Amino acid sequence: MDRHLSTDTAQRTTLLGFVYALIAYGLWGAFPLYFAILDSVSPLEIVAHRVIWSLAFMLIVIAVTRGWRRLAVVLRTRRSLVILGLASIAITINWTTYVYAVSIDQVVDASLGYFINPLVSVALGVVILRERLRRAQWSAVAVAAGGVIIIGLGALAVPYIGLILAFSFGSYGLLRKMAEVNAIPGLTIETLFLFPFAAAVLALAEIQGNAAFIVDGPEISLLLLLLGPITAIPLLAYVGGANRLPLTTLGIMQYTTPTILLLLGITVFGESVSAVEWIGFGLIWGALAIFSLDALRHAKRPNIADDLEVTAPT
Repeated sequence: MDRHLSTDTAQRTTLLGFVYALIAYGLWGAFPLYFAILDSVSPLEIVAHRVIWSLAFMLIVIAVTRGWRRLAVVLRTRRSLVILGLASIAITINWTTYVYAVSIDQVVDASLGYFINPLVSVALGVVILRERLRRAQWSAVAVAAGGVIIIGLGALAVPYIGLILAFSFGSYGLLRKMAEVNAIPGLTIETLFLFPFAAAVLALAEIQGNAAFIVDGPEISLLLLLLGPITAIPLLAYVGGANRLPLTTLGIMQYTTPTILLLLGITVFGESVSAVEWIGFGLIWGALAIFSLDALRHAKRPNIADDLEVTAPT
């Protein structure tokens, strides 16, 4: 009977992990719908509000979870602060580019960035951390690079939005790995670093008479204020999923986000994808299949601690 109870508990834990992960990836994928409602607000102002209200929300989370001691430890660690400062720059570039992509109806390009991001992360690991790749991983990177080139040829332009998103988030993930700081204190300190710049952006918008908060009505003001929990809640759901699922499962599920982005770009935002671009996406999906199958073949089921280090798209 104990064995049955143990099996049932494990199944419930896994199911709950899937639910948490789907909530996280689903919300990240649906972000364009939210940002599209804020199309009257400049991308820079949206990012500034996202920083300020995310900081406020994370401070509430830390207060509720009594995480002040863990935050204080990080604040006293100079190495972690320097790396988190660099990470805050990378995530600002990522957030701003993402909001800008939505504002100019380039959601498909944004999906490209998050499709190739895992492979960019692998490449950065090789270059920066001197990690070694297996033959299948090298093949996946090469095939994905070919896909990006074909997409660029099909669009007759460099897919700069997708590349900026991929490399900025890849750099962010690398820096967060190097910082060795868990998710909640990490995001709190990153937004704390960005707070003066966000406040300056909003102050300048106010002086110039371009500020959307309050001026554009209570609906827009509420949507801007909610950027805090909307940024943090998927991250916390991701932590819940990561604590209950193998990392290989979580890694494969991450493609839910760019898949949703691609579908939204085609259906809701009315973007078109040429035949040549579809070939490029096909190569990228093939590369991801190679990468995922290789990861599954070499997977080890780790014990994931409560303070697991995670990073989040967008």
